[in-house]
Amino acid sequence: MAEVHDTGYLSIGEVLGLLLEDFPDVTISKIRFLESQGLISPERTASGYRKFYDPDVELLRVILTEQKSNYLPLRVIKDRLETGEIDPTGEHLRPNGDDDSPGTSHADDGHVPAEPVEVPSESISSHPSSRFGASPQPPPSTAAPVSGPANGAGGDVAATMRDPSPVAEQPVADEPVESPPPSLMPGVLVDRAELCSMVKMTDEELQQLESFGIVSARDGSQPSLYGDDAVEIAKPACEFLRSGVDARHLRNWRTSADREASLYEQLIRPRFRQRNPESRAEALAQLKRLDALGGSLRAAMTRQALRRHFES
Repeated sequence: MAEVHDTGYLSIGEVLGLLLEDFPDVTISKIRFLESQGLISPERTASGYRKFYDPDVELLRVILTEQKSNYLPLRVIKDRLETGEIDPTGEHLRPNGDDDSPGTSHADDGHVPAEPVEVPSESISSHPSSRFGASPQPPPSTAAPVSGPANGAGGDVAATMRDPSPVAEQPVADEPVESPPPSLMPGVLVDRAELCSMVKMTDEELQQLESFGIVSARDGSQPSLYGDDAVEIAKPACEFLRSGVDARHLRNWRTSADREASLYEQLIRPRFRQRNPESRAEALAQLKRLDALGGSLRAAMTRQALRRHFES
């Protein structure tokens, strides 16, 4: 069995070893992805490594069980965890919090809480899913969105994934509900397949963006890993591609951004070179202000150049 550090916490590799027996498809990359979606929040060491404790491992077991056995999308699992419908301490899906409600007996449904299983340390490194950057199975939330039944298509599938609570009045057909833009917590990295899944783009579209330097992986990462900046850039860039803008034309945005960044760095460099913390804090504040001013100025100039179209 993977041994716990003297500090009392488990590393992500050790957590993987505890989960592999019950969830053979789980990978280190899948655990990172669950963190990026806000379902788990492991602590970090001073050097940035994740620290998992027993409650974190049990929460992972609950999430993976709901996905595997009940086919719940991650968004639904997250909502039910927050409302208490799913209890990470061991009791799942307790409607209205009533233990004695008819049909809610856990003894009759065949579900037995998973006990910690001893997994030899060598099995962790030999299992293919423990390789760094291994791609997880696509989570149900990316394969079958919950919201958005249109003209009856897919309505039966979506209905099976809604909460049992009363459904709010749906918007009219000509007022589509926009899903929030994909985001990734700072410091979390995803692999190529996870990035495409989050942004809902194809690998070919990602290749186009990478070939012109629009989206890039973190330096030195093998295989390629992407951070929060790549996710934020990929979404609008992919929309431009689908609007008929060639990837090589998007290079203009990259060139302009690099020039702006270079100008800001020249302005704050003298303060950053000073060793005292106050100067560095002032430099960072100035950098944020310049970045905001640059965005406002760029947007205003673009609107001015297009004004004749808007006014006509």
